[in-house]
Amino acid sequence: MRVGESLEPMTEERLRKIFAEGSSEFLLRNAKEGLSDDSIIQYLDVPCYFTMMDLPLPSTREKMLERFQEEQLICRENNLWNITNLGALLFANDLNDFGDLKRKTPRVIVYSGNNKLEAEREHINEKGYAVGFESLIKSINSKLPKNEIIGQAFRNETSMYPELAIRELVANALIHQNVEDVHSFILIEIFKDRIEVSNPGNHLINTDRFIDEYKSRNERMTDIMRRLRICEERSSGIDKVISLVEAWQLPAPDFRATREHTKVILFAHKSFEDMDRKERVRACYQHACLLYVSNQKMTNQSLRERFKLPESRADAASRIIADAMNDEVIKVDNPENRSRRYAKYIPYWA
Repeated sequence: MRVGESLEPMTEERLRKIFAEGSSEFLLRNAKEGLSDDSIIQYLDVPCYFTMMDLPLPSTREKMLERFQEEQLICRENNLWNITNLGALLFANDLNDFGDLKRKTPRVIVYSGNNKLEAEREHINEKGYAVGFESLIKSINSKLPKNEIIGQAFRNETSMYPELAIRELVANALIHQNVEDVHSFILIEIFKDRIEVSNPGNHLINTDRFIDEYKSRNERMTDIMRRLRICEERSSGIDKVISLVEAWQLPAPDFRATREHTKVILFAHKSFEDMDRKERVRACYQHACLLYVSNQKMTNQSLRERFKLPESRADAASRIIADAMNDEVIKVDNPENRSRRYAKYIPYWA
């Protein structure tokens, strides 16, 4: 394809979109066809939908299936039922029953160290995304490293990461993935010092704008997942992750994108002194973004509070702000204000 004055190779995702022009939306294509009422109940966890929606279970099977048809999870053809890709991906009892969709099952891999040299164990969640979400999160949390807190009389273990942040990142990966890439899957990798959540599909917006912008690749799936209370309202999920990271005093998450995948890295606790320049600037930028979308502005004091630095370390916060300014990720809110002490800062895009 032409980009400016040059030619660049198309990504697989772009090619698929071109080849699929004129055909039906992937999520509404049939994953399994010619099924009876009993078969629908066999392949899909129908009662779970009503439980998660806080709706009373209909008195008849016909009414259950009518609701599924309204949601476009199934469709009627020649007095038999077809299960759509949307229905299978969200409510399958076992995705292995749905051909190529079995490759879309999320996978959790635990490594013994900080690299991929030695994998301790692997877990594959074979249920649909909606019906299997809680068990997937439970499986991830059970494999995360623990911090030991010693009280006056007891030793207590607490998770190294906020569970709500894990939920948001996994939910985001599920709804923003390229579902048409049936050869790639959601991958959650747990290392001693970090957790990485990857999904197939290049980013639709710049990674440094995840906190304030929103663009969904799969609106039908996203809509149902929101109503099931699995994911947040538009763009608020990443805000919540950044807020939790700051509250837990963790290093700023790293959002990365390649031609084929998007990855979010959540790091274990690290002291301020152990953070390098890049990590401090990233935290500064995300802090400025978080405040800006909350109708506030970053100051030297707010940045010190983010890093839990005393007032006597104001110079350290000033150096981070200067580095972030040099990297052009933040800017002064009011350039006419010459007082550094009372200066306020906003993201570069504000």
